[in-house]
Amino acid sequence: MVSRRNFLKKSALSLAALGTPLARSLKGTNNLFPSESTSIGIAGWTFRFVDNEDAAKMMQRLNVKEVTLKDFQLPLDSSQEEIDQTLQMFSEAGVSVYGVGVIYMETKDEVDQAFEYAEKADVPIIVGVPTYELIPYSEKKVKEYDIKLAIHNHGPEDDLYPSPGDVYEKVKDLDPRMGLCFDIGHGERAGTIAAEGFNQYHDRIFDMHIKDVTEASKDGQSVAVGRGIIDFESFIQALAEKNYTGYYSLEYEDNMREPLAGIAESIGYFRGVFSTI
Repeated sequence: MVSRRNFLKKSALSLAALGTPLARSLKGTNNLFPSESTSIGIAGWTFRFVDNEDAAKMMQRLNVKEVTLKDFQLPLDSSQEEIDQTLQMFSEAGVSVYGVGVIYMETKDEVDQAFEYAEKADVPIIVGVPTYELIPYSEKKVKEYDIKLAIHNHGPEDDLYPSPGDVYEKVKDLDPRMGLCFDIGHGERAGTIAAEGFNQYHDRIFDMHIKDVTEASKDGQSVAVGRGIIDFESFIQALAEKNYTGYYSLEYEDNMREPLAGIAESIGYFRGVFSTI
């Protein structure tokens, strides 16, 4: 495992790589991630206390080009005009919106609304949390709209999907567009080591939330990437070995009212470890 201290000693790239998309950083090495879609993005929850324009400016500064949007950034009942305006604002900053969510779905109407919303936003993925009873109906909508549903694991407190394995067991035999948004931090808190979870469930992982946590228990707290207990060297090695071509986004939850420094540190560390694999 690459310790924070050893990593910073051996790699000056941890911050220099902030300006280099992950796909490009591998050119001249194993080049297993040729698609721009594999560059790390940012999950919308990161910007809970940041308005959209400031969020877009932060992403420009960090050369992060992909984002998912939460409903506080783009309300579920937005008109097509309002959605187009939000997407255009991010586009002008060089940022592509690739997904929406996390969206909670407790009724068929909420499932309908989620898919109509995603279609208006023209995104390929909904990060969602349908109840068990709504999984068959959600699968029907996945087929109707041809939009992937990535069900999010939320850790030990979650009654539905505490671990990625709980999601996998529900979707493994369904339409191949039914899958996971693997939150590696909540996974560790629920007893699933990031690399092992990826290796076990990779065939159904469409998106991932990248974070670090202080301990592998319910009491674990989210911290900047590299400051916690997750073994990012093994995790990123697993991505390379499986030639993962899906999405992943930083979900920074520490100092959320002033997140720029923590986002920069997290992405710099993640990209730096990536460059050593």
